[in-house]
Order: sequence, then C-alpha cells, then structure tokens
Amino acid sequence: MLNLNDLHFFTQAVDNGGFAAAARRLGCPKSTVSKRVAALEAALGAQLLYRSSRSFTLTDVGRDVYDHASAAMIEAGAAEMVVQRRLAEPSGIVRITASVPNAQFRLAHRLPELARQYPKLTVQLHVTDRFIDLVQDGFDIAIRSHFSPLPDSDLVQRRMSEDPITAVAAPSYLAERGEPTTPEMLSGHDGLMSAMVAKVWRLRDGRGHTVEVAPRPRLHADESVPLLKAAEAGLGIVCLPELISADAVGQGRLVRILPDWTAGHVMTTILTPHKRGQLPAVRAVIDFLLKKDATEPLLAA
Repeated sequence: MLNLNDLHFFTQAVDNGGFAAAARRLGCPKSTVSKRVAALEAALGAQLLYRSSRSFTLTDVGRDVYDHASAAMIEAGAAEMVVQRRLAEPSGIVRITASVPNAQFRLAHRLPELARQYPKLTVQLHVTDRFIDLVQDGFDIAIRSHFSPLPDSDLVQRRMSEDPITAVAAPSYLAERGEPTTPEMLSGHDGLMSAMVAKVWRLRDGRGHTVEVAPRPRLHADESVPLLKAAEAGLGIVCLPELISADAVGQGRLVRILPDWTAGHVMTTILTPHKRGQLPAVRAVIDFLLKKDATEPLLAA
C-alpha cells in the first residue's frame, strides 16, 4: 500500500512546478519533498519525473500516477471533511428548566424543530415554576421571564425578548359592555387579574403618563392560560404579555384595547453556567432559541 503522504508531496511538487516551490507552499525543507517523491518512485519501481537544474516534467507513467494521486487527494480531503462535520454536529443531552408558561408558549412549538435540526441531540425539559439552582441541580439552561433585571450572578445571561403587556378582551364582551377608550373607563369593567391579591392595573403611554385603575375583579389566576381562556370566553378584560395573546388576537378571538397604553413589559432571559455554555450542544441550543421566530409567542413570568 502506498504512503498517502508521499502521494501528497508528489502532487504538490507537480502542481507547484518543482520541489523548492512545493516546499515553500508546504512550509517544509526542499529536501523533505525530494525524499518523499524518491520514496514514492522506489515504492512504485518507476521514475515519475524528469528533473534537472533546468527542467521538471512528468514521465508518461508519472502523468498517469499524478492523475490518480490527485483524485486520491480529493477523496482524502472529502473523507476528512465528513469527519469534521460529524464532530461538529451537536450531540448528547442538554437539560433545560423552564416555567409552565415558557414551556407552553415558547418551547412547545420549537422543540420538534430543534430535534429535526439536530438529530443527535437529546433535550430533557423540566417544567416547573419553582426556582432551580442550575449548578447544584445539574441543568445546562434555564429560561426565565421577569419584570425587572435579574441580579448579577455567575450565570451567563442572554436576553431573548422584552415584550409589552397589553389589555385585550373578546369581541363578545366588548359588544355587550362597550369598548373603553381611556384607561379610566376600565374601572367600570370586569377584570381578569393575574394575581390573587391584585386589585389595580398600572398603565403607561408612550409619553410617560401613568394611570392606575381598579377594574371589578371577575377572576383571579396566577397562570396565563386560564386568564387567556377566560378572556376568550368573554368574562372580562385581561392584561397579558402581547405575544401570549398574539394568536388569539390574530384569529379574532380577542381584540386589543387602548392600543397606546401598556401595563408594563416582561423580559425573557436564557441563563447558563459559564462552563456548560461553552459545550457545542448547549451553545447550539442557545443559538437556536435566540433565533427570532415570526410565529413565536412570548411567555409570561
């Protein structure tokens, strides 16, 4: 069996028109190129080159060997690229912890796409509203939504989104009760409240004006989906992160009211321990989740 390195030196000598030029291209002594080509000729038992101080040409058999050697170099390079692609392909287990709304509204429709894109990757999603210590509990990624900046920590933070909280209601509710055109008018409407003790909504417009209003509480829930469904059923007005209600608004099940006003903003952040965030599989998942998705709804905290 021929030495593949000898074939490589031979083709480089021919492609560059001589041993000296090939040596400069390869970054090695001229004598190395000469010795390897001589070793190839010895292994084949044939002269491949006519070489002198003035000429450097292929023999007839050398021309045939060169054609096959060039093809072998192309195939060797292709084989190397296949291995490199395999090694670069994310693989292994990536553990993610996320709240219930995060899992429902951001991850549920994207994880199948992630699995198709990276077939050697296995995602373990732990859904809980309980605070998880990533390092102690062995998680690679946490997806958290919050209303104020997260405190400094040893975790790497990547902002996913910052979205307005808007007031929406079902067309049937507005047809029966009328659509409020000022924030103050919300006091005369039924409110679907996002916390058990919530009594007021604090709304702000683009000019910085702030208004506090107290609707009549019709329902309290600390989970987004019951509030969304109650609003779609016409029970009252609800303030939700815009992308949670985006699908319902787009399909006409809900209508945004007071379009110039918001009830705050919710931020969503990816957190990961520094060392784990350097792993190719973890990095691939983070990059995937940070890609903007036109159909991607936002999660509530």
